[in-house]
Amino acid sequence: MNTPIEARPPFPPFTRETATQKVRMAEDGWNSRDPKRVALAYTPDSIWRNRSEFPRGRAEIEAFLTRKWARENEYRLIKELWAYEANRIAVRFAYEWHDDAGNWFRSYGNENWEFDESGLMQKRFASINDLAITESERKFHWPQGRRPDDHPGLSDLGL
Repeated sequence: MNTPIEARPPFPPFTRETATQKVRMAEDGWNSRDPKRVALAYTPDSIWRNRSEFPRGRAEIEAFLTRKWARENEYRLIKELWAYEANRIAVRFAYEWHDDAGNWFRSYGNENWEFDESGLMQKRFASINDLAITESERKFHWPQGRRPDDHPGLSDLGL
């Protein structure tokens, strides 16, 4: 394969190991809460469905993520591989955050991803539900940023 400058290994077709690696890389990117950095993992013409929004392309993805993280304070995310085949990966995830009034939520969801040959995500379809929680019900307590390697994942937390 002739590797483009924007390539994001690992590349499809995925194995369990490379799909798990891709999921963790996506989690790490989203936990950075850096819209520009995250948008670079997607093709320039990437197609999304996220709740009731349908961003197209990196500029719209970056704008979407900027709005998202402006209202979702203390955002912490865990993703877990659900299934994979060829150039597609399915994940389940949960993230915790609070609004400006201090109300905490745990958002649960599933994503279906499709990658191009250079490892960039060309399609992302997310279904998400929010559950109001109390601060004492939070399970994600690491400092903002990357989840520590020794922090339990979703299955370990019973989620």
